[in-house]
Amino acid sequence: MEKIVEVKNLTMSYERMEVLKDVSFSLGQGEWLSIVGENGSGKTTLLKGIAGLLPLKEGSVSFGGGVTRKTVGYLPQQTAVQRDFPACVHEVVLSGCTGSMFGFHTRADKHRAHEAIHELGIEEIHHRPYCDLSGGQQQRVLLARALCATQKLLLLDEPVTGLDPLVSAEMYASIHALNKKRGVAVIMVSHDIAGAVKYSDKILHIGSSVEFFGTTEEYLESELGRRFAGK
Repeated sequence: MEKIVEVKNLTMSYERMEVLKDVSFSLGQGEWLSIVGENGSGKTTLLKGIAGLLPLKEGSVSFGGGVTRKTVGYLPQQTAVQRDFPACVHEVVLSGCTGSMFGFHTRADKHRAHEAIHELGIEEIHHRPYCDLSGGQQQRVLLARALCATQKLLLLDEPVTGLDPLVSAEMYASIHALNKKRGVAVIMVSHDIAGAVKYSDKILHIGSSVEFFGTTEEYLESELGRRFAGK
């Protein structure tokens, strides 16, 4: 299986404090990796390092299979300001094609945005103001936006946080469809261990260092998995 992303001996600091040390893993085409661990273990920092949004202190992140950093889809955690952003759904999704809602968008960009809106089932709200949507609707819009940027790799930071169980299940179903039907590889940061082990092919559990990396089955059989996943 061709590697989509490979992280080697990665060390990162945040506000001059080392939060990740010597992290290594790889992900193949169409695989789903969940990054789990306790608060403050550096999960979001790691995802931002892969996305190129934070610098690496040591180590490397490389891509394969036709993926480049510019063709990675990224769904970050939302801030209060972003939730109130004054734009319509279509504009937010379209911005995923170029990284901006302003400037020129090609016919191909608009076609990609239309396809993403259709694939995420948000046609009925595509003209509505983003700030008027529910939390679950906003997350689907942001997933469609991330999909506009990629055909092969999605980086998702806590995509179901704050959502009720029904909406979380719908969000997972959408991501699962993209992963299995379209073969889009997924790296997801999550506090939801149950969701992680249900959908993922691989688990990366980080604490002060990498405590586990392997298949979901191996994780569930490990002492760490039994402790955190309740198996």
